[in-house]
Amino acid sequence: MKIALIGCGEVGSCYAQAWRTAGHTVFAVCELRQDAEIQAQVQSYGATLHATPGAWLAQADLVVSAVFGYAAEQVAAQALPHLRPDALYADFTTASAADMRAAAAIAASHGVPFADVAIMGAIALLGARTSLLTAGSGAMAVVEFAQTCDIPAQAIEGQAGDAVQLKLLRSIMTKGMESLSVECLVAAEKLGLRNALYDVLSDIDQTPLTTFIDSFVRSHVLHAPRRLAEVREARDQLTQAGLEPLVLDGVERLFARTAQGIAAAREAQNGAPLDLPNTVEARLAWLTPLAQNT
Repeated sequence: MKIALIGCGEVGSCYAQAWRTAGHTVFAVCELRQDAEIQAQVQSYGATLHATPGAWLAQADLVVSAVFGYAAEQVAAQALPHLRPDALYADFTTASAADMRAAAAIAASHGVPFADVAIMGAIALLGARTSLLTAGSGAMAVVEFAQTCDIPAQAIEGQAGDAVQLKLLRSIMTKGMESLSVECLVAAEKLGLRNALYDVLSDIDQTPLTTFIDSFVRSHVLHAPRRLAEVREARDQLTQAGLEPLVLDGVERLFARTAQGIAAAREAQNGAPLDLPNTVEARLAWLTPLAQNT
């Protein structure tokens, strides 16, 4: 397959090598940088270097956009008019869902299949073995292509933009866990309790992650006021240790919001406790209005 790559940073470079190893041809690279380093890199692919999308894209069977997310729609608008209808456009950027759908609409207007491709992890760790999630009219074509390169990929039902939305939802969890881990382990290390902390956290290893987080949601609407007090005690411990509780500040605000919602609901019911079905769906339905911007 003849591939044109738009954007040759960390993502583009990683996948270009994987495609070439699998026997595909990266015949052209479009990159704003035109310095000696990028010229040498593109030459090593046996490709030609371009500064802007143009008629040369008509040679491509597959065009991959790996630019910064904010530029995804603009690049699609510049590139898609030059593609053949039997070519495939795959957007590997972390654009907003709205921009991804706008780019997909441009592709549809030119009769070109479009795939929203979300990289579900850090390629610095796994390289091209990082799992891909894809949606849109060209999703299955991307999966079939990825299989020829031994790249794990999964297509989901839905429109372009759904894959990147799932990636960003996953980022709430992973980046949140990363932040909590940093804040917690820095404190544990300063207090000389890190190894002991690992021991008292070991029970978490016994429960599947989705079961664990669902249990948090179900119990949150019952115990948020009591847990808020514990969060404040933990926050005070960090402060007393001379540490800045950035993450716990946000945790405290969330628990306070829920506690206020519980108090308001009980007041409206003459002091009666909340009576919600013990399901994730019912409790998320109650929590969601509290989280909405007004």
